[in-house]
Amino acid sequence: MAEGEDLQTFTSIMDALVRISTSMKNMERELLCPVCQEMYKQPLVLPCAHNVCQACAREVLGQQGYGTHTGDPSSEPTSPASTPSTRSPRLGRRTLPKADRLDRLLKSGFGTYPGRKRGALHPQIVMFPCPACQGDVELGERGLNGLFRNLTLERVVERYRQSVSVGGAILCQLCKPPPLEATKGCTECRATFCNECFKLYHPWGTQKAQHEPTLPTLTFRPKGLMCPDHKEEVSHYCKTCQRLVCQLCRVRRTHSGHKITPVLSAYQALKEKLTKSLTYILGNQDTVQTQICELEETVRHTEVSGQQAKEEVAQLVRGLGAVLEEKRATLLQAIDECQQERLARLGAQLQEHRSLLDGSGLVGYAQEVLKETDQPCFVQAAKQLHHRIARATEALQNFHPATSSSFRHCQLDVGREMKLLTELSFLRVPEAPVIDTQRTFAYDQIFLCWRLPPHSPPAWHYTVEFRRTDVPNPSGPARWQRREEVRGTSALLENPDPGSVYVLRVRGCNKAGYGEYSEDVHLHTPPAPVLHFFLDGRWGSSRERLAISKDQRAVRSIPGVPLLLAAERLLTGCHLSVDIVLGDVAVTQGRSYWACAVDPASYLVKVGVGLESKLQENFQGAPDVVSPRYDPDSGHDSGAEDATVEASPPFAFLTIGMGKILLGAGGSGGAGLTGRDGPGAGCTVPLPPRLGICLDYERGRVSFLDAVSFRGLLECPLDCSGPVCPAFCFIGGGAVQLQEPVGIKPERKVTIGGFSKLD
Repeated sequence: MAEGEDLQTFTSIMDALVRISTSMKNMERELLCPVCQEMYKQPLVLPCAHNVCQACAREVLGQQGYGTHTGDPSSEPTSPASTPSTRSPRLGRRTLPKADRLDRLLKSGFGTYPGRKRGALHPQIVMFPCPACQGDVELGERGLNGLFRNLTLERVVERYRQSVSVGGAILCQLCKPPPLEATKGCTECRATFCNECFKLYHPWGTQKAQHEPTLPTLTFRPKGLMCPDHKEEVSHYCKTCQRLVCQLCRVRRTHSGHKITPVLSAYQALKEKLTKSLTYILGNQDTVQTQICELEETVRHTEVSGQQAKEEVAQLVRGLGAVLEEKRATLLQAIDECQQERLARLGAQLQEHRSLLDGSGLVGYAQEVLKETDQPCFVQAAKQLHHRIARATEALQNFHPATSSSFRHCQLDVGREMKLLTELSFLRVPEAPVIDTQRTFAYDQIFLCWRLPPHSPPAWHYTVEFRRTDVPNPSGPARWQRREEVRGTSALLENPDPGSVYVLRVRGCNKAGYGEYSEDVHLHTPPAPVLHFFLDGRWGSSRERLAISKDQRAVRSIPGVPLLLAAERLLTGCHLSVDIVLGDVAVTQGRSYWACAVDPASYLVKVGVGLESKLQENFQGAPDVVSPRYDPDSGHDSGAEDATVEASPPFAFLTIGMGKILLGAGGSGGAGLTGRDGPGAGCTVPLPPRLGICLDYERGRVSFLDAVSFRGLLECPLDCSGPVCPAFCFIGGGAVQLQEPVGIKPERKVTIGGFSKLD
């Protein structure tokens, strides 16, 4: 029983030692200089907040072409131990800059050193390549002289050395090799000595004999952190410069107007923040362990995925090689067949020409036939022979090889293929799409259009995301709604909520994955449901002056010669008439919205709404808009102006002319058909690209808006005692275009009294 308990105790002690050893090894990585990969010795704090040994910093600056004066002389030993070869064992292995090079660098001028005037023109700024962040850090004109030593890090390194017994015995820095073990240390000399060397460098009767010996150590630190500029102990902290300062620094012009606090306040605030952060980390060790497991799993997946990617690439390249090998065999076989055919033809021609030689072949046979004396037999044999000799004679006279020896037709043009193979690389994800703001808008539905940048990899499909931004959500922003696998470069979002603000974005996807999102685009939806209607030119007069398009969504007023003649006779009492066109839909309830574009070159156009009965009643004949006996705003054509003054007008129009909108005083100047409010009664604003009209039937109000920004232009009362329909009036030339619906075009119909009827 006792042996089991002892074994369990021993096991627990060993586990604790392993944990401590692991923790120490992990901590040791924080105590290594990024230059020499050894523990810090007199570390300096760079402006980028990283640390580096002072000797290493001087060595790096020497390699960069700076002199040794950029170090801090006050922090170096003043005894014979200050020589680089004896101050530290690892410094003896370093290659120092040559003396002539250092003299040349010192004469070139930078920093402040004896012989150089302060305030000289164009002082050299020392740049230090930080080995931790791989960036160039500006040290200023003073170089390393303007940096603080990290005394806290020195203390941590010393405690760590003592806890793990790193480095063994401390050796004397003044002994000749091999050095003896140090027994004393001197804070004034900033070196460690054996007994003999201490007596040698502290002789009796000298000032050094008064130095008090200390225990041997590798780090000689000042009692407090000293200002590198004034060699005084720092007492304040500049929050603006984020730098410790002394009393002299505080009163200098460099820190005038800066927020400076005592070191104690900065110490307490920073210690509180660090303690709180460390407490949070220690209190969430389970989360840290979970994230470590997740990262380890990600590492494993990365290794497996990388291996799979290698195999896929190798397989694809092998496939390309197989295709090339198959193509090579096919092409070589074609060349071989062509070669054999040509050789056969040339061989036959060669054999035929060889038979023409004297005494051989055809010539020999002919010579023997000529020896025949029997005439009938000669004729029989020579007839066929003569034809062969004639062909041979012709071939001899018109000689050319039976085929060409060139194989130029078998040449390959692989320039395009070589370029493709040279440019063969991994497929990249698509770049962030660019929203086409000229074609993207919101009307009855939202139409979103985009394009890829010129040099972006292609996208197989897109993902469109959208959400409302005008709905308060206590838990944070509203969640994105997503539409996956959108083909093409446009998308239609149906049934948006009226009077809302939507934010939309899009990203592309291909085999390599999803790309970056486009910039967010914000779209305002109309304040009410969109009213679909067509133009109906059956009401009013002078139809020959109104040209309605075939789709009945645009109208143009053509003045013609009669109007010009009438304008010439204006002084004789002739008056201009109003040409009107109505919408084929009348509204009897709810809220409705529609938009249109007015040609900026129009002379005078009125856009608005009115009671259908009043419009039909007043425009069946030719109204006189200049006669003082007629004013539709008053509701009658007599001079009795004292009746029903407070009644809402049956019409509400916005007056547009020559690229301007006339806004009446008090919001009523544009409500009438004639627009006669007296001189100076209203003001003008520029005509927007599109005008929006919002009708609230229950409230008896109509609003005119800028259909692009939905900025209100004018709001008027309206008599809604009956069906109300859109109306457009023209005086002189002008044109109006209704905004096309985004979705499917509706059937043409007339809606009166809540009932629909096909036209």
